[in-house]
Amino acid sequence: MGVIGKPHGVRGAVRVHSHAEDADTLAGHTLTDRKGRRFQIVWAHENVAWIDEVVAGGKRRVATRTEAEALTNTELFIARGELPETEAEEFYFTDLIGLEARTSEGKVLGKIAEVLDFGAGASLELAPSGALIPFTRACVPVVNVAAGFVVVNPPREVAGQTEATP
Repeated sequence: MGVIGKPHGVRGAVRVHSHAEDADTLAGHTLTDRKGRRFQIVWAHENVAWIDEVVAGGKRRVATRTEAEALTNTELFIARGELPETEAEEFYFTDLIGLEARTSEGKVLGKIAEVLDFGAGASLELAPSGALIPFTRACVPVVNVAAGFVVVNPPREVAGQTEATP
């Protein structure tokens, strides 16, 4: 949901880059990192926040620049169960990972290994081929999370890359 950036000042404040549609979403939840540490953020202004580490017995504020520097590039996550339900035709990227990718004829091309988004639109990475499929209605006309599959019409440029190798 976000990433802790570089320190801001000398008293432990940090820049936080939110991936949420509304940055205030981060302040309303207890966030975790890949190591299992738990954090809460309090926005100071714009993209600068105070970080509290949630520890046994309460919270401990990150209070020095050195502590803040140690958190630089820490990815922040919200538990899936705390996210709001999606509308029809909306998907959380995490829900797509592991879905089977099939052609419109039913041929299995692999599974979605990762959803990548570098700013120009999301792409689905298929395993085991490593093919990247643009996550557009034209290339992925059907997404059925409940049934565990997507229908993929790979563009001509990557069609040959979707073949699974033995």
